[in-house]
Amino acid sequence: MKSKLWLVFLLTLMTVLVLSACSGSDEAEGNSDGGEDGVTELTMSWWGSQSRHDQTQEIIKAFEEENPDIKINAEFTGFDGYFEKMAASASGNNLPDIMQQNFGEYLNQYADKELLADITPFVEDGTIDLEGVSDTVLESGMKDDKLQGVPTGTNALTAFYNQDMLDEAGVDVSDGNWSWEDYDEYTQKINEATGEYGARLMEPKNLFEYYLRESGKTLFNEDGTALGYDDDQLLVDYFERNVKLHEAGAVPGYDTIQQIKGVEDELIVRGEAAFDFRWSNQATALDSSAGDKNIQMTLLPGENNEQAMYLKPAMLWSIAENSEHKEEAARFIDFFINNIDVYKIAGSDRGVPLKEDIRNELMDDLSDTDKKVYEYIEEVTERSAPIDSNFPPQASEVLGALQKVDELVIYGELSPEDAAQQFRTESEAILAR
Repeated sequence: MKSKLWLVFLLTLMTVLVLSACSGSDEAEGNSDGGEDGVTELTMSWWGSQSRHDQTQEIIKAFEEENPDIKINAEFTGFDGYFEKMAASASGNNLPDIMQQNFGEYLNQYADKELLADITPFVEDGTIDLEGVSDTVLESGMKDDKLQGVPTGTNALTAFYNQDMLDEAGVDVSDGNWSWEDYDEYTQKINEATGEYGARLMEPKNLFEYYLRESGKTLFNEDGTALGYDDDQLLVDYFERNVKLHEAGAVPGYDTIQQIKGVEDELIVRGEAAFDFRWSNQATALDSSAGDKNIQMTLLPGENNEQAMYLKPAMLWSIAENSEHKEEAARFIDFFINNIDVYKIAGSDRGVPLKEDIRNELMDDLSDTDKKVYEYIEEVTERSAPIDSNFPPQASEVLGALQKVDELVIYGELSPEDAAQQFRTESEAILAR
């Protein structure tokens, strides 16, 4: 017993010494409070594919070369687990100085808990130059009249498709004029012709909102206190479509989806599904991983997709309220938005650039993938409606409940009708808190 106690004492002593050394190192390294070398260290987090990680590291290096008084320590992961990691950091009041943020449910959740700094003063004093960025785009980062996220670029939902698989099945969606009935027919036709899945199973957190917008409805009501639609048949229809295609073998179930390790491992990349509905900025990761597969982009199906489609910030940069180096963090955001070399490195991975002069300057040297994305965003700009921004702080919980019932439906454990009712019941309880 004594030896165990002695071991515990030694381990505790070692921990104290290590922490003391780290503390002394931070002081010696220096930060905005002044240190021996005058270098401020920032932490910065993001989620994404391996290609995004590589690009961002290169962008950080370029920023540090231009700003030798700042060093950025990177923290990155895939999207799965990212916000759980951020929640753990938030609970210790230790969010990274700069964090990649998601529009809607997560931005509002963090803003509601007063975890994000107001970036407005850094725009007003010129630290961040947003001249030429449309007010509509900037509104996506506003909460309670405070700018709490600066968009990295413009984004839109996209129907990615494997042109060769569609050709084999005699299917054409290139003009973007196709209905949900066409989608049902085409996915089954491709499955029969190729022996592969016609489409990836739809992801409800994004696709059900699109489904609602096509019917003139919203996921949440105007003040975010309830669901924005009254007729549960809309969700029943969504579930029934997926169940029918899954039972026909035209789309996979969750047992297959949960084996996918990231964008680079998606079914469309492996040639195992013809359609995949996801965000346009993921074209870079898809194309770079797909090799010689001919992946193209078009609008999502729907007879009213001009009402359903919308432009969205690909993601946003936020500054943590707990940061002691907000001005230095703001300098990085300014660098990202205004330096053309950033977009030469990243392409369209974090969306199409916000500023027209940067977009115009890049046009002649775009990669084939980025040209495809730019043209698609231009088409969506002409064929879309304003984004819904009425996401309550509990939106991520509501979307989590939607994901859960969707899985139960596909596994055959809930009927579409029961699942729609369960989702409404759970959502009302969450939103009533």
